[in-house]
Amino acid sequence: MKSYTYSEARQNFAALLEQARRDGAVRIQRRDGQSFVVMPEQPTTSPLDIAGITPAQAIDRDEILISIREGRRRYDP
Repeated sequence: MKSYTYSEARQNFAALLEQARRDGAVRIQRRDGQSFVVMPEQPTTSPLDIAGITPAQAIDRDEILISIREGRRRYDP
């Protein structure tokens, strides 16, 4: 993990954030001995989340079941 002094971090904040993104974390050390770790936040949504669609016409339960049956018929051995 790369370490920066407080002054270096302040002067090169954009580069510090990019380094944290690449490496996972960076440390900032103050003169009084305190240190802080900056790390990227993990995404809170699933990469599999996709926006839904709105059909032009309403679809009822029977139409959905027919579509499922047709799809299963195509792939049954």
